Amino acid sequence: MWTLLRYVKIYFLIEAQYIKARMQYRLDFVMSLIGMFFLNVTTIFVFWVLFTTIPELAGYSFDEIIFIYGFYSLAIVPLQLFFDNIWQLRSHILEGTFIKYYLRPLNIMFYYMSEMVDLKAISHLLLGISALVYSSVHMGLVWDLPRILLLAAALFGASLVAISIMVVAASSAFWLVNSFSLVALALRLRDFSPYPLTIFDGFFRFIFTYLIPIGFVAFYPAQLFLKPSESSLLIHLSPLVGIATFALAYLVWRAGVNRCTGTGS
Repeated sequence: MWTLLRYVKIYFLIEAQYIKARMQYRLDFVMSLIGMFFLNVTTIFVFWVLFTTIPELAGYSFDEIIFIYGFYSLAIVPLQLFFDNIWQLRSHILEGTFIKYYLRPLNIMFYYMSEMVDLKAISHLLLGISALVYSSVHMGLVWDLPRILLLAAALFGASLVAISIMVVAASSAFWLVNSFSLVALALRLRDFSPYPLTIFDGFFRFIFTYLIPIGFVAFYPAQLFLKPSESSLLIHLSPLVGIATFALAYLVWRAGVNRCTGTGS
């Protein structure tokens, strides 16, 4: 318990300094926040345009698609908020600056990830809540305590899957000289998360379920609320899938950390 409290205290101290630095350019922060919000709203606009010509997409109505997108927006908030520094990993390794994270008695993943927080995640949070409220009202979903707890558990697992995909992709920098293309690919694949996996054939559904589990970022856990009677046992275990996926991603990270020796300069 003492170790956990110590890490929490250290985390807030580090983030306080980062936020102070970011607030030196408040207009830049506000404009980037607004820009990110409208960029995400664009996706909803695309859905709206699509559903003006078709009644449903792979068996899902407009309101159901908005629910999945809202779930997705909430699921990636922890990734943006706590793991945004993953994008800088390649540069740190190539420049040799990653070696500094070995020099303090802290968990290296914690130390590295806590150096940056992307406050633009607030836009995803607001959009996700708005989308869930809108779709829930139109579909008549009632949010009692058991359903709220189920939502929290489903989001927990989905967030871990989203984080794990990016951690594994970024960790390839420990072995590859140019790993940016792999990270960019992981991001592009994650962008399919708000769409029903039923739009893909069996081969891609298998890949997006068992190999690159983007289906568990939004589509599968959303079925617990949209079509619970059609949900398989695997979908009900989505929080455990998230934990298992993150454990695997952490092992890949640790293997890379143990392999890294700096630039030698």
